[in-house]
Amino acid sequence: MATLVYQFEEITPRELKPQLYELDRISRASVEAHYKLYQGYVAKRNEILGKLADVDLASANQVYSEIRALKVDLSFAIGGIKNHEIYFEHLGGDGGDPSGLVGQLIKRDFGSVEAWRSDLKATGMGGRGWAWTAYDWDEGRLFNYIGDAQNTFPIWNATPLVALDVYEHAYFLDYQTDRASYIDAFFDNLDWATVNDWVSKYQIPAK
Repeated sequence: MATLVYQFEEITPRELKPQLYELDRISRASVEAHYKLYQGYVAKRNEILGKLADVDLASANQVYSEIRALKVDLSFAIGGIKNHEIYFEHLGGDGGDPSGLVGQLIKRDFGSVEAWRSDLKATGMGGRGWAWTAYDWDEGRLFNYIGDAQNTFPIWNATPLVALDVYEHAYFLDYQTDRASYIDAFFDNLDWATVNDWVSKYQIPAK
């Protein structure tokens, strides 16, 4: 049996900021239920990586094989981790119009904050799982991308700065099927200081 030779470390879920439990029009119960799903993605990431240590590489096959099944599901678990860490980290603010570097980027690439907000909301209404505002390093601009699952439609060499979760689990407790009102609440709870920290960290040029 050919086995995968590699090393990995188990990770633990990030703690939620206290502000996440006091969001405007997104309830504590909704956040707590949502966080449990994120914890599940972390647990599955660790479990799958452990199983990969003993996989038979010689049996790899694109129709079905253990390595294919595990690696496809690993991409879903890791996507769930990364998407939710962005989502939780940049909530807990006062929303409003973005200021600083991210505000400059949005106005430059969308023409206005309102145009960006309208486009991201429409992208979220059209997506089955996620909508992201990401900076494309090849094109040198922001764009709102759609995603139908944790691991679908990734844009290589693009850095997400806003992650809008539109799976039903993100809003059903508070809004049932009224996704549009949830998206409005999402905008009103964005923490632009956190997003600006990311823009600075990644050295995204505003010109």
